[in-house]
Amino acid sequence: MDPRPKSFRPPPGRVAGIDYGTVRIGIAISDANREFTGPYENYTRRTPNLDAERFRRLVNEEKVVLFVVGLPIHCDGEESQKSLEAREFGEWLEAETGVEVRYFDERFTSRYAERVLREANLTRRQRKKRMDQVAAHLMLSAFLESDGRSEGSQRLDG
Repeated sequence: MDPRPKSFRPPPGRVAGIDYGTVRIGIAISDANREFTGPYENYTRRTPNLDAERFRRLVNEEKVVLFVVGLPIHCDGEESQKSLEAREFGEWLEAETGVEVRYFDERFTSRYAERVLREANLTRRQRKKRMDQVAAHLMLSAFLESDGRSEGSQRLDG
C-alpha cells in the first residue's frame, strides 16, 4: 500500500492514462488542471527501444507529470495475469521516462468503451481502431474523479 496520505497529489500538470496491451496501448491525457480528459492515441508496440522513445517524447511534448496504468482486476477483486503484466509495464515506463506511475482499477472500462462506441454508430472496424484509447480515457476520468483515492491507485512500491 502507498505510504503517503490518500490526498497525495503529484505536481501540477498533465496526467496520461494507459490502457496496457501486449500489441496496442491506449493512451488518454488530461489537461494541465486535470479537469478534462480525452482519448489521445492508440500506440502499436514495436521494440522496447522504440516504445521507450515514444513515451519519453510523449512526456516532453505533453508535459506529462504522472502516468496512470489501468489494472485489469477480476470481479472478485483479485489481480489477474494481465494485472501483473501491466505492473511490469508500469515499472518499465517509470524507469524509462522518470515519471511516476500509479495504478487504477480498470474493471469494465473496455466493456463500457465498447458500449459508448456502439452507441456512436461506429462500424466494428472504427470501434476497434478507437477502443483502447477510449478505455484509457474512461479509466483516467475515473481516476481523476476519485482524486486517486482508490485501493487500486498505488505507487510502484505499493
